[in-house]
Amino acid sequence: MVHVRNFKIRPSLVSDASYLYNWLMDKNIIQWFPMCNKLEVDDAVNISMSYIQYNAAITAISDNIPCGFANLYLHFNEKLKHQALFVIIVDPLFRGKGVGTEIIKELFKMAKNQFNIELLHLEVYEGNPAKKLYERLGFVEYGVHKKFLKDLDGKYYDKILMQKLL
Repeated sequence: MVHVRNFKIRPSLVSDASYLYNWLMDKNIIQWFPMCNKLEVDDAVNISMSYIQYNAAITAISDNIPCGFANLYLHFNEKLKHQALFVIIVDPLFRGKGVGTEIIKELFKMAKNQFNIELLHLEVYEGNPAKKLYERLGFVEYGVHKKFLKDLDGKYYDKILMQKLL
């Protein structure tokens, strides 16, 4: 376990799923993800939780309560194993307190040391304030999918593709 300020980072547990689900159902959080309803969030949570079996999911906890989550989407094809997409989410009450930074730093170590990953990449929608965090941690933009996401109100958002060599 990594001890950082007033929270710790540990391998994710299946019981963390309810926190991930509740965060994603929050209207201020779900706006930055491609899901929009309970069924889609359930599916996303199930996919994320499936990476627990590979030790590729981590959870930040404070006072034994999850406050952030991330997982690597591992590839099992030989030609793709060197890279991985990841997802991260931090409880709004813990944003700006270093939780996201420490989760991503732990992902760097996990990706490199456990899985021999050389390249991490992510997808962030235009306007998402988390983009500044990713840039600060060395991710660079390598492409944009124009009008990738169409919100329920009809507004389009570009998907920004970022990556970092480890």
